[in-house]
Parts: sequence; C-alpha cells; structure tokens
Amino acid sequence: MSSVPASAPPTTAPPPSAPHAAGRFGAAVGLYAELTKARLSALVVATTAAGFALGSTGRFDFAGLTWAVLGTSLSALGANGLNQWLERDRDARMERTRERPLPAGRLEPARAFGVSLALALAGTAILLAGTNPLTAGLNAVTVALYVLVYTPLKTRSSLCTLVGALVGAIPPVMGYTAATGTVGAGAWILFAVLFAWQIPHFLSLAWLYREDYRRGGYVMLPLGDPTGRITFEVTVLYTLALVPLGLASFLAGLTGWVSVVGSLVLGGAFLALALQLRRRRGDREARRVFLASLAYLPLLLALLVADHALR
Repeated sequence: MSSVPASAPPTTAPPPSAPHAAGRFGAAVGLYAELTKARLSALVVATTAAGFALGSTGRFDFAGLTWAVLGTSLSALGANGLNQWLERDRDARMERTRERPLPAGRLEPARAFGVSLALALAGTAILLAGTNPLTAGLNAVTVALYVLVYTPLKTRSSLCTLVGALVGAIPPVMGYTAATGTVGAGAWILFAVLFAWQIPHFLSLAWLYREDYRRGGYVMLPLGDPTGRITFEVTVLYTLALVPLGLASFLAGLTGWVSVVGSLVLGGAFLALALQLRRRRGDREARRVFLASLAYLPLLLALLVADHALR
C-alpha cells in the first residue's frame, strides 16, 4: 500500500523585522546624503546661521533662525543633487567621484532629479513663508546660478571658480536678510569673506586633483597652468584679501577689537601657508592650504558671532 505524503501547509515570508527595516531606511538616507552632499550643505547652513546672528539685534529670534536654516539647507541639498544629476557622466570618469550614487548605478537618475528638484523648491517656499521675499529671492538666484551657470561653465572656462565663489558667498547674506529684511553693510562684509575664502579653498583642491579634473573634462585654472605659477599667485592674492576683513566688520559696527585681533592672527597664519605654497608649488603645501581653509572659516565666523554677541 502506498502512502501519499501530506502536503506542507503554505508558508508566507515573515514581515521584515524592525532592525532590518531600520537598516534599509538608514541606507536610503545615506544614499541621498551622498547625492545631495550633506556635509557640504552643512557648511552652507553654518554660514547662513552666522549671517543671521550677525544681523540680529535685541532679542534673538530663534524661530526666524530655524526657518532660515531649514529653507537654506533644503535648497542647498537640492542644488547639490541637481549638480550631481547633471554631472553624472563626467563623475564616472573621475577617481574621486566615480562611486557617487549616480555614476555607480546605486540610484536612478529620474528619482535623483525628482527628489533634488523637490528639495530645492521646498526650501525656497519655506524661506518665502518663514522669512521674507528678499531672502527667498536670493535663494532662488543662488540655486539657479549653481545649477544653470556654474555647473555647465565648469566644462568651458576656468572662470567657473569665480562663479562658484559668488554662489557660495550668498548664503550668509541670506541669513543676514532673514534677520533684518535688508542687505546692510554686514551682509556685504560676509559676502566678501566667503567670496575671498573660496578661491584658495578651491584652487588648492583643484591643484591636488588636477589630473582627475582633466579626466572628467573640466576646465580648471591648474589644468592650463602646469607649473602652478598663476594658480598660486591667485591663491595668495585672495588669501591676502581676507586679512583686513575683520577690521571691516569693526568699522561697520558689527564687532569689536577682539575680532580685529583674531582675524589678523587667523588671516596671517592662512597667508603664511599660501606664501609657502607659492614658493614651493608642491602637493603637500597645497594640501596644507586646503586643510587650513577648512579650519579658517568656522573659526573666523565663530569669532565674529561671539564678538557681535558681546557688544
């Protein structure tokens, strides 16, 4: 007599565990953080907050700061994502960028574009509702310059560095206008600081990755300056311009003597490294200037904000 084995009861896959779902969510957040260059956006947020603090008088408006920071950060994230969407094919040729989500195939271009555009628009809307039309307008101009002018110009002219510096110099102005509703002397001083700071910051980086930029098809000053003579002269020129800007904030009535002395010390140290780079023209010196730029800006902004608060 033969026996037929009883059929096994149907099974269903167990629902994903909470740790597994949390892991997937964390991976997605990390993916979009790479797409939108979240660490770079954090710098934009910091400069915006510094501008708001320097523009504030009397009782501090924490709600206004929150709206300004939130709107600016979302727009910065969106603009960075759109930049990567446009440059995905060139990023695939470069060692430094080939593992980004789009060139590595970890994210669909259409989804990256949609999320980035939504972030940029949401940021502008938040600034319009939570701050004022001037700040929202400056934000829209910044995003447009970054995505529609700076990004395509990188493959056509080394003047892209100046346009990029212009874009990066607007966020602290937005913080100032969010606090005051106007573009005052303090806003122009912050604009000058950020504009001048970005030139040595970026040129030292472009020198270090000059061959990578060449593979990507970008037109950067070091690529047409193999000895570095012009690149490092420009680096020294803009670093030198940073030295007296602490005095400018004092003359404008934003800060006191503490910021004058502090900015001279910070600017002098930064300038000494730039002069060393001009003299030796080496990668090690370029790396020192780049690292010094990363330390210089937050230290200077913290000094200006603290001195302003003590007045």
